Amino acid sequence: MKPLSLLLPAVLMISFTACNQASAQNGSNQALAAKLDSVSTELAKIKEEFEIVKYGLDKRGISLEQMKKEMEMDNKVWDIPDDGSPVFGNTKNPKLTIVEFTEFQCPYCSRIAPEIKKLMDKYPDKIKFVYKHFPLSFHTNAKPAAAASIAAQKQGKFWEFRYALAPHFKELSEETFVKVAKEVGLNVEQFKKDMVLDSTMEATINKDFELGMKVGVQGTPNFYINGKRQDRFSPQLVEKMLNEK
Repeated sequence: MKPLSLLLPAVLMISFTACNQASAQNGSNQALAAKLDSVSTELAKIKEEFEIVKYGLDKRGISLEQMKKEMEMDNKVWDIPDDGSPVFGNTKNPKLTIVEFTEFQCPYCSRIAPEIKKLMDKYPDKIKFVYKHFPLSFHTNAKPAAAASIAAQKQGKFWEFRYALAPHFKELSEETFVKVAKEVGLNVEQFKKDMVLDSTMEATINKDFELGMKVGVQGTPNFYINGKRQDRFSPQLVEKMLNEK
């Protein structure tokens, strides 16, 4: 039999080890319980937020499936061809390619036009700008204005004509088109011949419109940056994207 003096330390060591294991187990259980509480809280929050989203969708009259399709469209990156459209800026290797689907009778398009011009003037080496015609059906003068701008494009002065015509969105007429054509130095007689809205001109404008419908244009103006539709386009957004690496 071992002396008591030798057995006592061994007993104390075993007891100490058992206490440590019990304490560790207790700590582990407490940590697990805390994690479960946290997960439960998060799930409750997600459920609450889901109910809010569902309520909002119901008020808008759309389903989760429709919202999913909207989200997919918003996140899709489109390959939008130039196809003879007016182009300005860095056409070789731009950091940003901005495609604008727009028209001349839309007041919002008129207001954003000067801001677009400022970006064009400031970043001609970093941005490629592409203009696409998207005349809305209830703007009866939008398509003739598009035809007039195409006539200006044939003389190499689309952008000059576009920005000179933009403030006249309330007074679009042949008289206005000719007046602006004179202001930007176009050959007026040739301009009058080229601006006729015949079947060929209609086809050119409709091609842009159909492309817009395909890529999800939902009104004017609509902007696509590097192929992705931007619901909240602004010059500040462009500046931010240019500054990103």
